[in-house]
Order: sequence, then C-alpha cells, then structure tokens
Amino acid sequence: MLYQLLILGLGGAAGSMARYLLSYNVLAGYSVLGFPAGTFAVNVIGSFLIGMFMSLMRDSNAAQLFFVTGLCGGFTTFSTFSADTVKLLRLEKWDAAAFYIFLSVIIAFVCTAAGMWLGTVIRKIFA
Repeated sequence: MLYQLLILGLGGAAGSMARYLLSYNVLAGYSVLGFPAGTFAVNVIGSFLIGMFMSLMRDSNAAQLFFVTGLCGGFTTFSTFSADTVKLLRLEKWDAAAFYIFLSVIIAFVCTAAGMWLGTVIRKIFA
C-alpha cells in the first residue's frame, strides 16, 4: 500500500507542477474566446493523455496509478474549470461562459476518444 501511495503521489505531484507551469506561466493571462486559455488547454491535453494512457497501460496497475490517477488527476483541473465558469457568470459574460462549458466538455470527450484510439494503435504496433 505504501508503494502505491508513493507512485500515486509522485504522479500527482508531476501533474500538478505541469498544470501550474502551463496554466499560470505559459498561458497566464491569455484567453480564448473570452475564457481562460490555461485551464482550457490543460483540460483538453489532460483528456487526450488520460485516454491514451488508459489504452496503453491497461495491463499495468502501477503505470495506471502513476499516469492515469496521479499524473492526469493532478494535471487536469475540473475544479478550476468550474471556478472559472462561475467567475464568468458573475461577470455576466453569459456567452463566454456557455461557450466555455460547451467547448470544454465536447473537446475533452473528443480528445479522450482520440487518446484511447492512439493508445490502442501504439499498443498494437509494439505488441
């Protein structure tokens, strides 16, 4: 159990640091169609990665724990997405908030499916 917690913690720490660097440094202050680019990018990238990792590592519990639960769990930011949406609503930016919700959900699903497809293709190539 301690081994699993260590793997999970390392993955979560790496994901959180990557999210911070991308969201609050690389894309800090940028917006896309009126909503925060950093949170959007992190959730789209994270959706793709989690799909790919789930397909690639379905036979390894330790790898899934590190990459899927830890890294992607620490990297993606649904709570930040929710907070950003509420901020837009409080600012009465109804169109930006609605578009942000719509795009985030649809693109996240598409990226997850694309990641799963790519992971399956890679898995078959190296099997």
